[in-house]
Amino acid sequence: MGRYVARRLLQMIPVFIGSTLLIFLMMFALPGDPVRALAGEQAVDQAQIAALKAELGLDRPILVQYVSYIGNVFQGDFGTQIASQRPISEVILDAYPVTIQLALFAFTFIVVAGILLGLVAGLKPNSVRDRGLLGLTLLLIAVPSFVTGYTAQFVFAFKLGLVPPNVGLEPTWNELLMPAMVLASLSLAYVARLTRTSIAENLRADYMRTATAKGLPKRRIIGVHLMRNSLIPVVTFLGTDIGSLMGGAIVTEGIFNIKGVGGLIYEALGRREGATVVGVVTIIVIVYLLASLIVDLLYAVLDPRIRYA
Repeated sequence: MGRYVARRLLQMIPVFIGSTLLIFLMMFALPGDPVRALAGEQAVDQAQIAALKAELGLDRPILVQYVSYIGNVFQGDFGTQIASQRPISEVILDAYPVTIQLALFAFTFIVVAGILLGLVAGLKPNSVRDRGLLGLTLLLIAVPSFVTGYTAQFVFAFKLGLVPPNVGLEPTWNELLMPAMVLASLSLAYVARLTRTSIAENLRADYMRTATAKGLPKRRIIGVHLMRNSLIPVVTFLGTDIGSLMGGAIVTEGIFNIKGVGGLIYEALGRREGATVVGVVTIIVIVYLLASLIVDLLYAVLDPRIRYA
């Protein structure tokens, strides 16, 4: 196990470098000058712009900037935000706690509701409840997230008054409940369908007939034998999805006025601040890589036949 973890950590290095380099080059290719954009329509001395670029290191070749950036990242320095002249690490730390709360709410809802719905439908394939689940999940997949968000906000906040329509600077659980459910709706549909399909297939497996023939209690057959084998593809999806949730959802955070990572990326793109976007994406890449490693290690827990050398 130790060798496997060490090998996976080494494999993460080129993935990390490649993904951050790609987004770095993409930000460099954006039209416009982020330093010049600070002045708006006002006339600005070109010497001042050149001095600020030199101070931020924006006058150097792009590859030199990237190498310098990566070196600073390993020291905890993600650069300086041009608009506020604040360290990007501080800006991310201000935005990420809100996104983490939202992501944890959404992830919990996805895991509990998605697996439960998939289990209920998968145990009775081709039944009324199975067809109902497939229809509901197909609807959630087909409807765009901004439609789901605005509809939920209009019905549950403005019409029924059950939840607040927007999220404050210090969000409470009831403020995050509705945006978390909106954020989770698409992933919930996929998890429910994956769970349903996996359970329906494993019900016909030989080990299930053997467990039944031994006279084991139905609860043990479903909880120990069926669920452990059926959750392997679901865990794979959840491992990648947690990275997406932690990365923030621009649409959901925009609808509910959430000051999280999604809003930070949106504002940075509007100001052409590549350093801020790259800093946020760097954190997201790290979350993705760690989540992927944890998922691979969970395989051995779910299926004892899997061993890592």
